[in-house]
Formats: sequence, structure tokens, C-alpha cells
Amino acid sequence: MTQIEEMQEEVQGTPLVPIDKIVSLSKRRGFVYPNSEIYGGVAGFYDFGPLGVELRNNIRRFWWWSMVQMHDNVVGIEGANITHPRVWEASGHVENFVDILVDCKKCKRRFRIDHLDPKNVEQNKCPACGGEFTEPRRFNLLMETYLGVVEGDRMKTYLRGEACQNIYLDYDNVVKSSRVQIPFGICQIGKAYRNEVTPGNFLFRQREFEQWDLQFFVHPSEMDKWFDYWKEYRFKWYQTIINHKDRLRFHEHGKDELAHYAKKAYDIEYRTILGWQEWEGIHWRQDWDLSRHSQYSGQDLSYTDLNTKERYIPWIVETSGGVDRTFLNLLLDAYEEQPDPMGKGNDRTVLHLHPWLAPVKCAVLPLQKNKEELVGVAKDIHKNLQRFMVTQYDDIQNIGRRYRRQDEIGTPYCVTIDFQTLDDQTVTLRERDSMEQIRIPIAELTMYLLDRVTWK
Repeated sequence: MTQIEEMQEEVQGTPLVPIDKIVSLSKRRGFVYPNSEIYGGVAGFYDFGPLGVELRNNIRRFWWWSMVQMHDNVVGIEGANITHPRVWEASGHVENFVDILVDCKKCKRRFRIDHLDPKNVEQNKCPACGGEFTEPRRFNLLMETYLGVVEGDRMKTYLRGEACQNIYLDYDNVVKSSRVQIPFGICQIGKAYRNEVTPGNFLFRQREFEQWDLQFFVHPSEMDKWFDYWKEYRFKWYQTIINHKDRLRFHEHGKDELAHYAKKAYDIEYRTILGWQEWEGIHWRQDWDLSRHSQYSGQDLSYTDLNTKERYIPWIVETSGGVDRTFLNLLLDAYEEQPDPMGKGNDRTVLHLHPWLAPVKCAVLPLQKNKEELVGVAKDIHKNLQRFMVTQYDDIQNIGRRYRRQDEIGTPYCVTIDFQTLDDQTVTLRERDSMEQIRIPIAELTMYLLDRVTWK
């Protein structure tokens, strides 16, 4: 089987979704827009529309709830996007955060050497046109910026290349102010910036993106225990929010892939049309980060056990993933085109997003918009529900078209107010995936929905 055939094969009867379908849906329905589009756009940057903001907020909240709120030994911080430039020297980014690139002298395409077939490198031959390569050049991925207003007297620093460094910088403050004791973790969600030479595949590789990180500080003797705990916890977390669980797997880093400080590392990978791609990394960081920052800052970042009086630099288990990559993978996982079983062209596009994460939880639809008695009840229901969840009111076009619009943006429930509502105070509740409909009293509607669209 060729690579293209493998990527196009069906998994449990559901085809892998092309990226361009998600790009089209995202712009059409207000999930994602190209940044600065009216000026031609900027590669690697995107803006999130009304539905995209809601989905991202839900993804963030669920991660925070799962990692911080539900763990007594984990706290959170929010660090700045700009730090002292010495931070990136200590972290190794200034020296090592580079891509080695070559350009084709004939077709002018640029390639990362580590992405080229070894035969092309050995033969000095462009895979696209057969032209000759230029000499390899180093490109640092950190984005530079400057502090100060006087020309010639400004300090060069960097937009952060990864979000986790703030956690190490604030580690000692957290220990002293929060009275946490090892083992404990610090979480952060925040922006990161990388001067990617070849951004692409929509949200998969950007120059500005958002990461979530847990740095879990442990005694060296308990490193194996906590590494295994977080490895399994994060895998189960992703299983919870996707439909195609068979597309999720672990990839263990080989010896040639491991960072110099790591004894072992695993990627949680998800299979899309792009193949198997990293979703989140679980890394064995030992005491490398705190030791480096102690060395470069001159500050003692060791920890003293209050019971045993032992003093040591904690070892660290890291789990690091991306909000944007999660956003993209969830859309790829949820998207489905269902042909009309009657063959009348009434096809259905549906996003099978988990109700916890769906940007709109419920749509309220009066059967007819020109009947004031129906509209009045529908607006009252809408006003009540929107105090508890994101709700849309929609009375444009016939009820079937409205259902289709809500299916396409992943709304798990639709409430229809019809003439029977006026008689017995019940409404029709339609479920997205099965399209099944039930009658439910208005008085029970809010609790029924909350039980199904909020995490627990």
C-alpha cells in the first residue's frame, strides 16, 4: 500500500477528512479566519471567529478543570510573553533552537535538511526539480523583539518559544507563596512564538500558537511512578473527547530522538489525513531545567523536604500539548458528510463534537417566526438557557434548514417550540447525532441539558 493510499483508507468506515474541507467550514461558519486577509494574509497566523472562540474557550476550560481543579497537588500560573533574554540562553534555545535549511538554486524552494530523503542530501539534488542545493544555513526559530525606546540603547530579547519556561521561573515563588509540597505540579496555558520557515497544514504548524503545559515536580526516586501516571492520564483524557479512539496511539522516542536531558519520552499521536502526527508530548526532564536556571541566574532553586530535611533539585515530568492542534484535531475527528438516504440531495454535514466542547450547546427554534405566541415562548426559553450555556436563537428559513445549520457547527441539541407547546408546556428536543426527537416539559429542560453538556 502506498503512502497516499494509506492516508486515504477508511478507518471503521469513516474516511479521513481532507484539511481543505475543515478550512472551508472554518471560514464559512466562523471558526477560523486567515489573519490580515484583506491585505493578502500572513503565513502562519490565524484569527478565531465567534464559534472558534467558544470552542477554544471550552477546550481550555476542560483542560484546566481536568488538570488543576481536579488535582489537589496542581496549581496554575499565567506568565508573560516576554522574559529576560538570559532565560533563553539558559534553556538552550539561543544555541540549539535552530533549523538547518537549504535552498534549491534552480526552483528556489527551501527545505529543512532533516525533512529531506538522505539520498537527496547525499546527491545534493532537489526532490522537486533535480536542481543543486545551496550550502546549509542555520535559522534560529526564536522571534526577536526589543525593549526600550531609544535607538541604539534597546535590549534584544525574544517572544517566548515555549510556554513552560515561565513555570521554571516562577517555581520558587509558587513553593513559597502556595505552601505546596513535592510531589506537586504547575500548569499554564499561553501563547508561544516560533519563526517557522515553512508554516503550513492550516493550524497544524503556525508562527503564533497556544500551548498547555504541566510541569510536575517530584523526588528523583518517584520519577518512574509519576511519569507513568501522567502518561496514562493524558492518553485517557484525549480518549474522552474524540470519536475515533483507534486513531490515537503512543509513539516512544528512540535513542536518536531523545533530548539530551531525557531518559524517555512519549508522544501521543493522532492519525489524520496528514498521517500519524504528534498531539502531546510526555517528557522525562530530570533536573535539567531548574539546574540550568540556578546556574545562569545565581539563585538557589533547590527544595528542602520539611519532614526529612533532604535538600535536592526536583526532577520534572512534563506534559505539553497545543490548544490549536487540539482544535484542529477535534474538527478533523468530528467532521462527517452524510448523504441523504432518500437520494433527494438533502445531504447533511455534521460535527460530532463532544457536547462538553461544542461551541453552541443548544439552539432554540420557534416553528414559525410570524406567530407571536410561539416566538414569545421561544425567546423566554432562550433567555433562560443562555444564563447557563451558550445558546442560539434562530428563526430564519424552514425548520429543516435550521437543523442542518446547527448540525454543521456541532450543536448537540435543538429545542423546537410548536403549537403543542402552547397546549401542554412541552417542547421538542432533537439530538444531533441520532436526530432522535423527544417531548420534554419546559420546566425540566434546563436541568436535562445541563446534565448532558457540562463536564463531570
